[in-house]
Amino acid sequence: MLTTQETAVMKELKYLNKYFLKYKYRLIIGILITIVARIFIVFTPRFTGNAIQLIEEYILNKQHSEVLFREKLLHYIVLIIGVSVIAAFFTFLMRQTLIVMSRLIEFDLKNNVFKQYEQLSQDFYKQNRTGDLMNRISEDVSKVRMYFGPALMYSINTITLFVILIPLMISTAPKLALYTLLPLPILSIAIYKLSKEIHKRSTVVQQYLSKLTVFTQESFSGISVIKAYGITNDITTQFEVLSEKSKDKNMDLVKVQAWFFPFMILLIGLSNVLVIYIGGLQYINGSIASIGTLVEFLLYVNMLTWPVATVGWVTSIVQQAEASQKRINEFLNVIPEIRNENNNQYHLDTDIEFKNVSFTYPDTNITALNNISFKVKKGESIAIIGKTGSGKSTILNLISRLHDVTRGELLIGNKEITTHNLTLLRENIGVVPQDPFLFSDTIENNIKFGKSDATTDEIIQAAKDADVHNNIIQFKNKYNTILGERGITLSGGQKQRVSIARAIIKSPKIILFDDCLSAVDTETEETILNNLKKVTQNSTTIIVSHRISSVKNAETIFVLDNGSIIQKGSHNQLISTDGYYKELHQKQLSEKE
Repeated sequence: MLTTQETAVMKELKYLNKYFLKYKYRLIIGILITIVARIFIVFTPRFTGNAIQLIEEYILNKQHSEVLFREKLLHYIVLIIGVSVIAAFFTFLMRQTLIVMSRLIEFDLKNNVFKQYEQLSQDFYKQNRTGDLMNRISEDVSKVRMYFGPALMYSINTITLFVILIPLMISTAPKLALYTLLPLPILSIAIYKLSKEIHKRSTVVQQYLSKLTVFTQESFSGISVIKAYGITNDITTQFEVLSEKSKDKNMDLVKVQAWFFPFMILLIGLSNVLVIYIGGLQYINGSIASIGTLVEFLLYVNMLTWPVATVGWVTSIVQQAEASQKRINEFLNVIPEIRNENNNQYHLDTDIEFKNVSFTYPDTNITALNNISFKVKKGESIAIIGKTGSGKSTILNLISRLHDVTRGELLIGNKEITTHNLTLLRENIGVVPQDPFLFSDTIENNIKFGKSDATTDEIIQAAKDADVHNNIIQFKNKYNTILGERGITLSGGQKQRVSIARAIIKSPKIILFDDCLSAVDTETEETILNNLKKVTQNSTTIIVSHRISSVKNAETIFVLDNGSIIQKGSHNQLISTDGYYKELHQKQLSEKE
């Protein structure tokens, strides 16, 4: 009957059963190899005991001639060496089969976790920290890997040895076997008690490791801000406090784990003492015929030393794996809010229509869009302008389907956006975000991110269209320049322009610009906009900005305020009509002067 804790452990680890099925042939072969290896290794004590008995008989009784004695002794020596070599060879194969299987499962599990991360919505990433996500896919998965590898291997090894050795010991000397195995039930009870405590403390240790990872990752990402504000000492103090707490939790865990091996060695030592004492008495009174039997039993006991010792270690591994898998399952069991219900391939029409669309952010309950309606025809260019927080970026996020509308309908090509193949939809959209994100890679690869098979000429042309080519060729390594984390090597304007090049290189059918020229000067902005007008003439284009100069060439301009459209029209129409757009235009003109 399983205890409540054991049931919980099995429930969390149940998710991993599919990997055992996937690699069932490796598992079965590994088990068979383990059994064969252990069968060969148990011959060693028997042959050693026989050799000792032979020596004893020769010394005491001179039953054999010296030549025959040497031949028989050499025979046993060859057998001992032979079975040891064979056992060693199969042990090598055992590790190659089971440990390699665990590495393959680790690879699969990390890929599955990463794939789940990719599918989860923006809200998930607002609620969870990057450091914690990294810790679960690295440290936690590594803990689970130990369950598939060493824990499984040593469990099979231990069970096999017990099944073979205990009947062998009982058949050889029943009373001696009974005394020798007497400490094992005590060991089992102690392991059960210690395992419960290890499980509890392992969970706390993993939680603190996540906190440390989060704190470190955020500190390194924001190191420029930390230095600028002169708070390095404060951050160091906070890190030391967190590290101290983490150390204390780890010490709490290792103090419990430290009981395992001393306690086991004590019980194994006790078994050795019992073999020598009880066996010695039986030899004296004639119950055991030969000292060879005592030697054989001592080898059996010591052969059980490591397997019995690993029982505690394996139990600890399983408990830690359960704690880690529970943390992994918390994310694996999250159902993605944005799901792809259509995997068909088809031609995507790019008319975009909002029909009475409203959207409220679930994490903050802030209504970003309120019953808005507008239509963008295929190949048309529109712009959206408004104050900060008016809902401009939310419109682009809905078109990219980073969120789904709360109420109303969003149509792409006269089809509800949720009915489209999500992969196909996003492949046909180019997005230049408000906060450009560049990877720690070469400039060339950052631009190619939009089109992995892009030629050198295409990369250069995209950079020229984004008016960043002349900046790039001034670097020592030009397009092979390695960027720092988040593109820190480049200025704000250069990052925005590389991001533009990345979006336009794949010639998307829909292209979304989210205030992506805020960090460039007016002259550069004008050059880029003229280039983009040629590049995007066949694309449905939406430009979001707070600057009149960025939107004035759009065919239709929508003015947003508090999630509602308050004005729309061409640039000339809007500047001749009283309202927000005209006021903003006059204000920005006066700022230039």
